[in-house]
Amino acid sequence: MRILVTGATGWVGSAVVDDLLKAGHKVTGLARSKEKAASLAAKGATVIDGSLEDLGTLRDAASVADAVIHTAFNHDFSKFLESAEQDRKVIDVLGRTLEGSDRPLLVTSGLSGLPKGATEADSPNPAVPRKSEMAARALAERGVRVATVRLAPSVHGLGDHGFMPIVIGTARKTGVSAYIGDGMNAWSGVYRLDAARVYRLALEHGVTESVYHAVADESVSFKDIAEVIGHRLGLPVEPREREHFGWFANMAGGNMSVSSAHTRALLGWRPTGPSLLSDLDQPGYYGG
Repeated sequence: MRILVTGATGWVGSAVVDDLLKAGHKVTGLARSKEKAASLAAKGATVIDGSLEDLGTLRDAASVADAVIHTAFNHDFSKFLESAEQDRKVIDVLGRTLEGSDRPLLVTSGLSGLPKGATEADSPNPAVPRKSEMAARALAERGVRVATVRLAPSVHGLGDHGFMPIVIGTARKTGVSAYIGDGMNAWSGVYRLDAARVYRLALEHGVTESVYHAVADESVSFKDIAEVIGHRLGLPVEPREREHFGWFANMAGGNMSVSSAHTRALLGWRPTGPSLLSDLDQPGYYGG
């Protein structure tokens, strides 16, 4: 297949590109700089200069693709609402370009707002600011062949610049590896390369579902996460009030554990990478 990937040089998107190319697919990716374009081209992908703001470029690229995978998102949390609106517009443009065809679109979302232990059948919480999945569902009502890949809050691996480095940085800054309450609120995790395979397998299996869960470790207590970080940094592991985490409190105290049983059975997906806790217990996560 000829597959357009947004966020092709990002943390998740670059792994998706590598996995697709290895499987023999042809990939086109967007790149915002000459340096990123060069790294993408070196892999054997076709490069299109542009960003998420270039809706016309996205439309043109999607019009000649057999499938589209949308992984890009601006993770500047100081502008989260603006980023969420931009994401919605991009998904709408991509979907409307594919409308009337059988060509699939995969979009990316997270687990915030879902009940603990949720399955792929549970609906997203409309109150959550990120509207990726809601935008995908609106397109599905128009007949677009679209699905959402829900990523675990920790898509981990060495080089991770997501939520785990934020938790580690808070511990370093405050001198304590903290958790909220009893710390039994549960996160989930997935190794970066395992997450990438979910996108490819979903395409190769025909995108028959509306939601897939890219989740390997389905339930990891935040206290267990704090204990690994405390051990590595030589810091006490103690409970703190929500204010300790500032703007990150909702994430630090959130329950983001779900089941991925349906995705595993449907796609034959078998995560093979390290677990969240074993990955986090590497010196490389701490600058070592």
